[in-house]
Formats: sequence, C-alpha cells, structure tokens
Amino acid sequence: MKYIFILITTLYLIPHHTRAQNRIEASELFIEEVFHLTEIMVRDVANPPVASRFYAYPLLASYLVLLQDSGEMEDITKEFSSPPNFQKVSIPKGFSSEFSAVYAMLEVGKKIMPSGHLLNEKQEELKTIFRKKRKLSKKAIGANIEFSTQIANQVLDYVKTDGYNKLSTYIQYSPKKTDSTWFPTPPSYMHAIEPHWNTIRPFFIQRADQFTPQPPVPFDTSKTSEFYEIMNEVYTVTNHLSAEQKEIAGFWDCNPFAVEYTGHMAIGIKKISPGGHWIGITGIACSQANFDLKQTVRAHTILALTLHDAFISCWNEKYRSDRIRPETVINQYIDNDWRPILQTPPFPEFTSGHSVVSASAGEILTAIFGEPFEYVDTSEEYFGLPARKFTSFRAAAEEAAISRLYGGIHYRDAIEYGVAQGQKLGQYIRSKVLVDQ
Repeated sequence: MKYIFILITTLYLIPHHTRAQNRIEASELFIEEVFHLTEIMVRDVANPPVASRFYAYPLLASYLVLLQDSGEMEDITKEFSSPPNFQKVSIPKGFSSEFSAVYAMLEVGKKIMPSGHLLNEKQEELKTIFRKKRKLSKKAIGANIEFSTQIANQVLDYVKTDGYNKLSTYIQYSPKKTDSTWFPTPPSYMHAIEPHWNTIRPFFIQRADQFTPQPPVPFDTSKTSEFYEIMNEVYTVTNHLSAEQKEIAGFWDCNPFAVEYTGHMAIGIKKISPGGHWIGITGIACSQANFDLKQTVRAHTILALTLHDAFISCWNEKYRSDRIRPETVINQYIDNDWRPILQTPPFPEFTSGHSVVSASAGEILTAIFGEPFEYVDTSEEYFGLPARKFTSFRAAAEEAAISRLYGGIHYRDAIEYGVAQGQKLGQYIRSKVLVDQ
C-alpha cells in the first residue's frame, strides 16, 4: 500500500509538517502491522469467531501500552464484565510508544495464533526500522522490548482464563437430523464450527444470551406458510441477481472455508473473515481521518473487542435455534439442483453472523468517526476484489447484511433480526466506552 504525503516547502511550516508527518507515519505503521495479523489468520484459515479473538487480545496489548503513557486514554478494562488485574509497568528511558504498541501486539499474536511464530520476522523488521530510520539506540530498543513484553505477558495471562482451552473438552456436536435443524452442506460437508463458542468469556457484554434476538420464523414447508415464503424468496432472488448484487455478495463473502474442486482435489480459497474485513475498514477510516497513533489504536481496539463479543452473542443464538440452511431445504422442497452463489458456511443459519457483527461494527465506527463518513473500502483488493464506495459505516453494514440473501446462504428474518441484535450490542458497548462521542 502506498501513501502520498504533500510536502510544504515553506520554511516557516517545516517543523509543523514534520511533526504531522511523523504522527501520520506512526499510525500508518501500526495499521500495516495489524494487517500482518490478518495475513497469519488467512494462512491458518482461522474461523470467524476464532479470528475475532486473535484480533482482540493483540490489540488490547497495544491499547495497554498507550494507557501506561497517556492521561488521554481512558481505561476501558474497567468496563469489562470480568475486569483483569493488569498492573502498571514503568515507562522506560527512551520510550517509543509507536515501537512498543506494535511490538506488544505482535508478541501476543505470536503466542496465541497457530502460525504466530511467523511474527518473529515482523518483530525483527520493526527493530531494524527503529534502529536505522527512527534512530532509536540499541539500549532503548531493548528497554522498549522489555516493557512491551511485560504488558504482553499480562494480556497472555488474561487470555489463559477466557475458556478457549476448554473447548476441546466438551462433547462433540452432532447434527440432530430433524427436518428443521442444521445439517452439513456441500461441497465439503464440514462439521459444525465452534458449537461451544458461547462459553468464551466476553469483554463488555455480561453473558452470551444478553442480546437474544426475536425468534426465527417457525419451520413449516407448507406453501402457504411464512417459512416457505422466506425460503422461496432466497430461491427467487438468487435466480434473478443483477451484476451489482452478485458483486455485493462476493465482496462481503468473507468465508475462510471456501473451496474449489478440481476432479478429486479440494483447493482452499484464501479469504478474509468478517471481522478482518471490518478491521480493514477501521484502518482505512483512521488513515482518511488522519488519526494519530493513540486514536488509531483506540479505534482498532474498541472495534476488535466489540467484534469478539458480537460473535459470542451470535454463536449463542446459532446453536440455540439450530436452524437449517437454505441450501438444504431448497434442495429438498423446491429444486434439487439449486446452489447458492456463495458456499454455505459450516454452522447453523440463524442469526446471520455478518449481519450481527457488521451492525455492531457500524454502531461503533459511527460513534468514533461520525456520520456521514464517506470512504472507499479497499480491504478486499488484496483478495482480488474491486473496491466499493460507501457513504457511512451503517450503509456498509446494511449492504453486508443483505449480501447474505444475495449469496443464498440466509433467510431474510436471520438478516433483519441479526441486524437488530448487532445494533443493540453495539449501542450497549458504545454507551460503556464511547459515551462522550
């Protein structure tokens, strides 16, 4: 990614410009390093809930680094449903908030992601940048690393108590094989993903069922039923999509499990997760708003913690209602040859995950950046998709939600009730940590 800075040559303005450029460069470096987390998750094929966890804790470490150094940063951990006992760490001589915020983030990511060891290289590159370009002494770099590691280790201790390590001890989920409940879908027929995610400790919400949505439309395949109506809508809409609707579906696909088959060979298609897409949008917005490092870290962290809680809320409902996907029921009752244009993800249908997390993200980013906030979303260009322009974060969230109908993987009620669920969760978190915005 290239960034162009306008150089003002008037001698009187050079000091101000230098400070402004340094401020922008610090935030841009941070945004670039956050993307390295995304690259690791894509490599590891991290599922959407797990990916949200992999963003949340590293970014929390960055936030805590800046919290130690600034009276401008509020202590958002006081609003956690299970407040951690983080201890203050003394600021070292030659302290670099930019270096330490990034190093701590990479340190946590390195320890919690399967391929996290690859971030060692990024840490070494960071040391080189600050030694050669930022002129930070070897001694100062060492002091900053020690400081950052102390922060990271506190976060890692907190990570160990969130319930993730217990997931493998629960009874394996088995499809119920009833007419109305979820069953694995083609082409891979994968097992259900993270059926016990509601046991993970949230950050801000009090419990997984705090924002339980309105109940789904009752399952009934008679042609006069409401369920048949929403099922048939998926079938009809997907058979008459415009070129733009297809583009919208693909832009918000964000399915890390997508595969293509060549003969008997399955080839995984690398895609970003829903949370990763919104993390990318946050970086774009911070760059456009010329946010400094503290503002950039704050926006990313609050957004990441919100996404984490949104997935807990949504996954609680998915496995509570355990509703059948459109692909399964349409093949059985309408058209055996029909396939959605997007591959159906491997978990129950209600509510729509992208609808929940996008609506919650839209509320948080609107609180931080205001409305309207026009921007061009280039976050999918890395994956070969063209950019899309939006007039606001809420407009983007609405498009993300309806994309699930165009893609043929959700019914309308799962989308609309999911949006309402995400909005309520986002507004709740906004009231706790963004009350003055």
